[in-house]
Amino acid sequence: MKKITVILLCMAMLLSGCAWSVKAETVSSSEDVWKTIEEAYIYAFPLVLMDATRTSATNTEEAAPGKAPVNQFMHGVALANAQFKNVVTPNVDTIYTQVWYDLSEEPMIYVHPETDRFCKAQVLDAWTNTVAVLDRAGVYAITRSTWKGDLPDNVTRIDVPTAMAWAITRTVLSGEADLPNVYAIQAQMQLLPLSVYLSGEAYQPPKGSYREENSYVPINKVLSLDPVTFFNKANTLMEDNPPSAADAEILEKLAAVHVGPVMEFDASVLTGDIQANWREMLQGLRPKLAAEGMKFSKQLGQWSYFGAPIGDFGTEYAYRALVAIAGLGANTVEIALYPKTEKDADGNPLTGEKSYILHLESDPQVLDGGFWSITAYGDDDFLIDNLLDRYCINDRSGLKRNDDGSVDVILSKDAPADTTNWLPVGDGGFHLFMRIYTPDMEALKTWTVPTITQFVGSAGDAFSAICFLQKSRFTSSKPSISAIASCKKCIHHRTNSFVRYCPNTISRFTCAICLRLFPSGVRSFHLA
Repeated sequence: MKKITVILLCMAMLLSGCAWSVKAETVSSSEDVWKTIEEAYIYAFPLVLMDATRTSATNTEEAAPGKAPVNQFMHGVALANAQFKNVVTPNVDTIYTQVWYDLSEEPMIYVHPETDRFCKAQVLDAWTNTVAVLDRAGVYAITRSTWKGDLPDNVTRIDVPTAMAWAITRTVLSGEADLPNVYAIQAQMQLLPLSVYLSGEAYQPPKGSYREENSYVPINKVLSLDPVTFFNKANTLMEDNPPSAADAEILEKLAAVHVGPVMEFDASVLTGDIQANWREMLQGLRPKLAAEGMKFSKQLGQWSYFGAPIGDFGTEYAYRALVAIAGLGANTVEIALYPKTEKDADGNPLTGEKSYILHLESDPQVLDGGFWSITAYGDDDFLIDNLLDRYCINDRSGLKRNDDGSVDVILSKDAPADTTNWLPVGDGGFHLFMRIYTPDMEALKTWTVPTITQFVGSAGDAFSAICFLQKSRFTSSKPSISAIASCKKCIHHRTNSFVRYCPNTISRFTCAICLRLFPSGVRSFHLA
């Protein structure tokens, strides 16, 4: 879990339009007060961040790429590239269509298109919990759970417990040439109020509004808020976006510092040097949240990912806050896994000053309609600039496979002679994210996870990279220093199993290559 740059908080309760009757606990010391304030911040942070993100994303008069008024489509039109800096670790497999819903007045009708590719609409409530994933063509009513009314038989009701909701539709594509097909899918999507749908009238979305003060980076905006502004914002948001019944216990505790729906936060509950204590609290939350996240970290070989209950957090408030910082709008593990690695097979940090072989014994295991990819990011969590504008390899990349169906990918800053299986990684530190959409969780238990092995030699020599990989995969006994001592013996090796895995090496397999691949006295390898 890398660079988690921030911290979190707050809550109290309201359900079905009725305020919870909360018996406030008392806090007996200054230390207890600030401990409770910290719990409140962690609790409420995702809610406040969602609202800040909604405010920024809907700060426009008309829909445009990256912006749209509430209850209108925000269609993505291009894949991210190295110049894209809007969000960290951008996805280059899918085009996004987003909607920020306001369900306070009436349900919104969403028509999901018929398509033969991965196209799923994830619906989240105001607390960042996934309430539904829509992947079948049909007509859906996105409805606040307290709404009472009848729907036509052909409309499927999707209940959301909060007035604010966020939908993220991900449509997979095979590179930029496939964009027109994605646009055609987007054109089939429809969004309109229930009343208009029932009337059959043509719908013209209303004009939004723009305010300069709402043009900001959401995470920075939230972190800049003082205690009174933050907690009163949280309290107000909780009135239309009530906490769940499972939160009753923490709400009772937070009521002691005036945090909860229909409450007004009063700075008089704070003790000591408020500004210094607030700053110290925020700075101290980072390691606490990172440690909390480790409880939910799952290993896939040298890779790790956030596991359940990601995307549907229940009462795991610190985990919910951590994930909000790391990536707002996370899917549940049934929909997607995001394994990450920053190190090679020997545990050394990945760097573009070295070259590596990424070996996939077999593709990640996905269910029908799923897909996978592996994307490289720099230490700043953005895509790495390169001449090919290639940022990932995936199941649509047309990779060259070995005879046994496995795949070897070169990770290097310099291009090999054949770039088909090359993933550029720049010249600085980097890390990899694997994306596995609709994973086969049972099959993944026995899946051989991709390995990353450093090799010595020219990154432009794809043959050298493959030879090194075969050395690392097929060595079953101690290398013989004399086995490859001359060109004569190297050529002799063309008849053994080595050549079966390197069919293009008969004329190129020389001692010069061997010596470059195996320095420090290790000049050969044994093939059983």
